[in-house]
Amino acid sequence: MFEHIVQSILPHIEEGIHVIDEKGKTILYNSAMADIEGLEVDHVMGRYILKVFPSLNEDTSTVLKVLKTGETIKKYKQSYLNLKGKKISTINTTLPIIQDEKIIGAIEIAKDIDKVTDLSRQIIKLQQRLIEPNKGKRKTVNHYTFEDIIGKDKELIKAIAFGKRACKTSSSVLIYGETGTGKEMFAQSIHYEGNRKDKPFIGQNCAALPETLLESILFGTSKGSFTGAIDRPGLFEQANGGTLFLDEINSMSLALQAKLLRVLQESYIRRVGGTKDIPVDVRIIASTNEHPLKAMKEKHIRRDLYYRINVISIEIPPLRNRKDDITVLIDHFIRYYNEKLNKDVWMISEDLLEAFLNYSWPGNVRELQNFIESAMNMILEDHVIKKEHLPSHVEELMAQNTSLHTGDEDLKDFINVENLNKYLENVEKNIIKKYLNKNRYNITRTSKDLGISRQNLQYKIKKHNLDL
Repeated sequence: MFEHIVQSILPHIEEGIHVIDEKGKTILYNSAMADIEGLEVDHVMGRYILKVFPSLNEDTSTVLKVLKTGETIKKYKQSYLNLKGKKISTINTTLPIIQDEKIIGAIEIAKDIDKVTDLSRQIIKLQQRLIEPNKGKRKTVNHYTFEDIIGKDKELIKAIAFGKRACKTSSSVLIYGETGTGKEMFAQSIHYEGNRKDKPFIGQNCAALPETLLESILFGTSKGSFTGAIDRPGLFEQANGGTLFLDEINSMSLALQAKLLRVLQESYIRRVGGTKDIPVDVRIIASTNEHPLKAMKEKHIRRDLYYRINVISIEIPPLRNRKDDITVLIDHFIRYYNEKLNKDVWMISEDLLEAFLNYSWPGNVRELQNFIESAMNMILEDHVIKKEHLPSHVEELMAQNTSLHTGDEDLKDFINVENLNKYLENVEKNIIKKYLNKNRYNITRTSKDLGISRQNLQYKIKKHNLDL
């Protein structure tokens, strides 16, 4: 049954998929991969990979390397020849397949680099078209300041205070917050209330683009760096004198992080394919949607880069820890969408408010805003938002993600546990994790907050696999 499902899905996946077993023989190979590599599916299935691609060896084949080491390779640019002598260039992500702690195979997900390059050209051209007409002109744009950050939660107020201090310097800032907590609002506020407010603020999400495209966008391109490439400035040059916001920097490849580190250390960039060093004066504000220490442990952020960008550290609390702010935010969004949608909504119903207060908000403030906007679009003449104004999937989602009045992070898994011991273990794990994050994994402070000994805390950290 499972194999039938996989075989049904594979032809409809746009990326190339190539799976080998523990002996290096192909066991899955979809038509998209066949198109990329210029081969027939039947010609590859069941064969040892080096027989199909003789230009590779055990060291240069990414799937064989992952099969040997068990380490994931992300967004790796690879060039090789197929049996017909055709050159293939791809961007690959390769993962080990592990069963019972044993590597039983590897799966490679590939994109045709020519298509990625075409996309790169289109984005760079569009970017240039947007920049060039406004070169030398001061644009009036909407941007955020700290006044736009709504809430009275103690931890949020603390984060805002840190942000206001950051306005007074040009040091790098690292903002940690879950998706939807408002990291870019903080970044813009720091810039537009700081000394660089009259200079450009440019934001770039690092998770949205493959490594080669992101590198071209950040550093620019020189004529001849790839077919059709011309001299174009990257974001560093465009943000010169101002601020560059790198959102979700933990999604940037380690190789590109190394190049970013060099720019921060030496204050100059070199365009892709270029030989000239160009000086830049740019303040970096970066963000991560996972705890920085966890990101370093899992090799999502280089340690040397972390110490370079984490000069000023700001942590934005998730909405589930800001229960008192939910009603404040609801009122704010109702006023906002009344004006935008020409509505006359006054409030939400008591039962919906109770449901909101019990919900864990995995999407944070952005999710709450989406719920309110969606409901207000459904209201005709009513003045009160009720459950029936929300899409049906929202009520189901909220039922699955209720925090059960524990006051802790999110114990929605209670409905799935089979016994009290398992439930209590989940409670203990979530509480310890919450206080570890609060205290930045400082064992002494965390044990003091929890009222247990350091030795006992270290035992529980190991028990729940919460080690750094």
